[in-house]
Amino acid sequence: QVQLVESGGGLVQAGSSLRISCAASGRTFSSYAMGWFRQAPGKEREFVAVISLSGSNTYYADAVKGRFTISRDNAKNTVYLQMNSLRPEDTAVYYCAARRNAVAVTMGQYQYWGQGTQVTVSS
Repeated sequence: QVQLVESGGGLVQAGSSLRISCAASGRTFSSYAMGWFRQAPGKEREFVAVISLSGSNTYYADAVKGRFTISRDNAKNTVYLQMNSLRPEDTAVYYCAARRNAVAVTMGQYQYWGQGTQVTVSS
């Protein structure tokens, strides 16, 4: 199994930047596509970004494209989400998730989930 722990969330002002991280346990991190999802108050969890095993392929939700960047460091068993030009509508709990092999954009296709980290963007 894979255990995931997110960190780096917090309260920031609109227009600022924040980088959140997800540390994975185990020796098989490089065998998983890693995704970020988020859930705002009263809303369903939605896809944000995903990165392939080697980091060569990435996909983003339209709402964050051009502002967010997903990356991974397999040697450190860590995936990152760099968030720039943050907006109040980005406020949500951000979750990282792991899926064996190929990338995917739906929650049901991911086997492992972290506990989430809160990102709040004030106007």
